[in-house]
Amino acid sequence: MSTLVIITHPDIDNSTVNKAWKEKLTNIGESVTIHELYATYPDGKIDVAKEQERLAAHDNVVFQFPLYWYSYPPLLKQYFDEVFTYGWAYGSTGNALKDKKFAAAVSIGSPESAYTTEGNVQYTIDTLLTPLKATARFVGAQYVATHKLYSTLNIDSELLEANQQDYATFVQQLSE
Repeated sequence: MSTLVIITHPDIDNSTVNKAWKEKLTNIGESVTIHELYATYPDGKIDVAKEQERLAAHDNVVFQFPLYWYSYPPLLKQYFDEVFTYGWAYGSTGNALKDKKFAAAVSIGSPESAYTTEGNVQYTIDTLLTPLKATARFVGAQYVATHKLYSTLNIDSELLEANQQDYATFVQQLSE
């Protein structure tokens, strides 16, 4: 089974976590394709047909991104709006994504305690990913898992290295 990892980070060269995750995946094998939206579309003009081809060619899709204002970066939202079209991704004839596995890999600057349902905090990461999960359901895909890493603004190298391996295992397991 093949896996497409769609990385949506507007400044990956200056990223700590998403850059490290990407580097770890580059040696994972031929069953994983890495695709960077901001590098491919710096002008924001998405080639819809090419993206639909790319999605159709893979069994699994991992959306990798940093959490931005409790959501994903704007180019990923634009990607969904433009690529997941009526008649292709949904509608009476839109079944191109049916039964594909969707997953997310999310880097989060704040500590996990900022995303619990205790005290004044009302939103977990799983809650904040509801639009992605609902999108998967709407297009007939299966949302299967989330890989997340908290406290990325102050991450130490040992934790990052361990998490890189955890992420590689996460992606490999999708491809089995």
